[in-house]
Amino acid sequence: MAGRKLTQSLVKALEARPAEYVEWCGVLAGFGCRVRSTGSKSFIAQYRIGGRNSPVRKVTIGTYGKLTVEEAREAASKVLAKAQLGEDVASARAKQRTEMTVAQLCSEYLQEGCANKKASTLSTDKGRIERHIKPLLGKMRIGDVKRSDVERFMRDVADGKTALDVKTGKHGRAIVTGGKGAASRTVRLLGGIFSYAIARGYLQINPRLGVKLYPDGKGERFLSAEELGRLGEALRQAETTGLPWQFNECAKVKHRPKTPSNHSGILSPYAIAAIRLLLLTGCRAGEILGLKWAHVDIERGFLNLADSKTGAKPVLLGAAAVEVLAGLPRINGNPFVIAGEREGKRRSDLKRPWKRLIAHADLPDLRLHDLRHSYASIGAASGMGLGIVGKLLGHASTATTARYAHFADDPLRRASDTISAMISAALAAREASSVFDVSGEAP
Repeated sequence: MAGRKLTQSLVKALEARPAEYVEWCGVLAGFGCRVRSTGSKSFIAQYRIGGRNSPVRKVTIGTYGKLTVEEAREAASKVLAKAQLGEDVASARAKQRTEMTVAQLCSEYLQEGCANKKASTLSTDKGRIERHIKPLLGKMRIGDVKRSDVERFMRDVADGKTALDVKTGKHGRAIVTGGKGAASRTVRLLGGIFSYAIARGYLQINPRLGVKLYPDGKGERFLSAEELGRLGEALRQAETTGLPWQFNECAKVKHRPKTPSNHSGILSPYAIAAIRLLLLTGCRAGEILGLKWAHVDIERGFLNLADSKTGAKPVLLGAAAVEVLAGLPRINGNPFVIAGEREGKRRSDLKRPWKRLIAHADLPDLRLHDLRHSYASIGAASGMGLGIVGKLLGHASTATTARYAHFADDPLRRASDTISAMISAALAAREASSVFDVSGEAP
């Protein structure tokens, strides 16, 4: 561990790497600065109790920024001095942590146990912790939580005990409905939090083990040719004459259109374009809504996504998708392809236009993510092979810009063109019979 003495300037200059690492102090053995892949830095002390064959113990001293290097060095010196006298600070802390509450464990998990999670996943985790876990289990000591408590927690979330609808600002609302799907997903997160506690030595057994989850309810839905035709007609009407207003009898009268001329409405061209792109590329909704013009190469026909669920990746564009992008107006000062109503911002979601479209097309059970399933199913049914379809969807490991060269003149390019052309034809109600047979199944 010999090296440079840790100083304020040295720690400040430490840069993040793909994997976590520790910069050890060359003066005080066992004192180091841990740098996570996210760039966060914390000071640690490392030692052994009982000789070279005994396990290594690590104690987190504090976070860089809250502590100076000298303050951390002084605290680490005390921990290391106690270790020389046989006092195991790490074990003492672990024993003390068994008395921490579930709420305290969740807070530590978000700070210390999520270094490799994407920002979007972390945001979802925070929401589930704040809306479900803390209200129902937050005050319990982690050592007291049993399997029966987790099972009751899951039932309570499923039954809507944590449901709420509150205003969160001038333009937003927090709507929590609960349900079996939310209950299962939150219990999975809770199990991960308890696994973190076990790894830190706070617990010996995970109380989530043995808890039978509800079915997630995420069935895969595939559009038939006839359904694609109905959706295509709804899209065309939405961007030309407008869709008829769907009256909600429970809504207040003041929120309804006042005149017959307002009983139908043309949807935003950016919302329509987003839905077409989801169909024609197989991308996820977040990838399209977060897409910037800087990521679009219309001339060569691809999107260079800087971030996605599987990391950075190129997305090949069929001719129909290129046509959608080429016809979409750019707004000065707004870098996003799917522009929102606020200046310089992207559209946050597609809930309202999607609800109107599927209602008009009589597809009430269709989800946005089913458009991705439909893209994949058409490709697979056309004999392109699961390997090719998987690559188009980004199911392989993280794609990089360097690998884009392999997409230039190979079956992936033809597959992308073919799938988007078939979907575009069905949306336009053209050549549907040559794409699907009368049963709605691919030939």
